Amino acid sequence: MTDYGEEQRNELEAIESIYPDSFTVLSEEPTSFTITVTSDTGENEETLELTLKFTYVEKYPDEPPLWEIFSQENLEDSDAEEILTLLKQQAEENLGMVMIFTLVTAVQEKLNEIIDQIKSRREEEKQRKQKEAEEAEKQAFQGTVVTIETFLSWKAKFEAEMTELKKKRQKEEEQSGKKKLTGKQLFETDHNLDTSDIQFLEDGGNSVEVDESLFQEMDDLDLDEDDPDFDPLDLGSDED
Repeated sequence: MTDYGEEQRNELEAIESIYPDSFTVLSEEPTSFTITVTSDTGENEETLELTLKFTYVEKYPDEPPLWEIFSQENLEDSDAEEILTLLKQQAEENLGMVMIFTLVTAVQEKLNEIIDQIKSRREEEKQRKQKEAEEAEKQAFQGTVVTIETFLSWKAKFEAEMTELKKKRQKEEEQSGKKKLTGKQLFETDHNLDTSDIQFLEDGGNSVEVDESLFQEMDDLDLDEDDPDFDPLDLGSDED
């Protein structure tokens, strides 16, 4: 006949020696205790921590102990659910044998697996963002690739816009009653503009008088053109 009490006491002593800093007895009747499990150090020195509470039932280890997550740190609820499922699976596989060390070891490995997954997800996210940034920079540098289809589509759109703009301008000109003429076109169509400035001066009573005395016949000027030293520029000098 199995002495369940003795097996439980022996396991309890072994567990206390294995986990001296993380093992805490909560009660003796029924026997209940906690063990804190911490993952390896992950990225940025972060860790996952989980405190498990175990309670012996009367026929343990032929029946599985009771367990629950007493507290958790940096652990997602979905990960905690996976750990509870893992404990149930391990307990069923180890019925008939003391199993606390086996259960705690399985949880320890699971926490290390989760911390590695977190690191991998962060690295994948980092690479994804970096790739998106590189693609955006590449796209900005290269611009849009022009194909025959895109060019023809642009050409048709451009011609349609130009036709619409031409119709709009023509309509505006028709509504104004006449087209605007350039300066050249105005002179070509109205020859009165040729003498408009002179007419303007006459109408204003202004006339241009010319002093004929300012002009002399070139024959009246005594120019010694035969002189080899003759320089027309010297005529205006006050020194001669």
